[in-house]
Amino acid sequence: MTPDTLSLRYFLVLAEELNFTRAAERIGIAQPGLSARIRRLEAELGAALLVRSTRSVELTTAGAALAEAAPAALAALDRAWETARRAGAGELGALRIGYSLSAGAETAPALVDRLIRENPGLEVRAVPMATPEITPAVAAGRIDAGITRGEQPGRGVRRFLLRSQRIGVQLARNHPLAECAEIEIADAAGYPLRLPDRAANPVVHDQLAALFRDTEPQPRFRTPAISFDIAQRDLHDGLTLAPAGEAAVTAQPAGLTWRPLRGAPALTLHLVLPREQSPLHHRVRAAAKSLAHELDWLL
Repeated sequence: MTPDTLSLRYFLVLAEELNFTRAAERIGIAQPGLSARIRRLEAELGAALLVRSTRSVELTTAGAALAEAAPAALAALDRAWETARRAGAGELGALRIGYSLSAGAETAPALVDRLIRENPGLEVRAVPMATPEITPAVAAGRIDAGITRGEQPGRGVRRFLLRSQRIGVQLARNHPLAECAEIEIADAAGYPLRLPDRAANPVVHDQLAALFRDTEPQPRFRTPAISFDIAQRDLHDGLTLAPAGEAAVTAQPAGLTWRPLRGAPALTLHLVLPREQSPLHHRVRAAAKSLAHELDWLL
């Protein structure tokens, strides 16, 4: 039979005081209540714990053994209880985050750093994924959270706006338009425009392409042979432009710059969480919300 842990804690106080009156006062209960607790504990154990007389209280052999072993057992129980409480509150466990490569330069690392710093009991693992795979993975429980560029379609999830960026273009510093503080969309359309492979992110590809839908002449779109060329060699020709959010400035190769497009809508990044959320998911959401506020991520 599992012992009554409260009675066991009362017994340990009595074992230190060896006086019912002082022990009851220290615990904050009436002496008859303490006596009843001890009798119940002895009945559960099937052995006497104390030898009582009108003048003194002494521990029996069983009482002495229990007084020696119980503190460690209760401490272990307290640790188990606290571990379970922290796990239930989302403070412990493993957190799996999938992020699109476009979020890997700044957004995903900032959120991961915040989660690790504020939740030392969490094991955070973030992995790059193809954007169209992130939302289904969150909905199916293969990952706990996702960061996507653009509001990706899919069921079984909730999306939260994490970041909003101005859309502009990356271009070589010696490009004819690099001297402009802002570039007109029609002027940009007069040069070759590099768009990401549509299969990598149909939502953002279509959003960027739509910027130039009504321009004359019709723009010349290019898809790079290498989807994620960190050096962005194709822009060094001094002609090609790459529509991109303002975060592109963070990891910009030498020789390139970024200019906003006048009148262009915002490019968004979203935090994706399951529709049914645990305390762990609420913790991720809270960290993302505070981070977005502190870093002015929302226009």
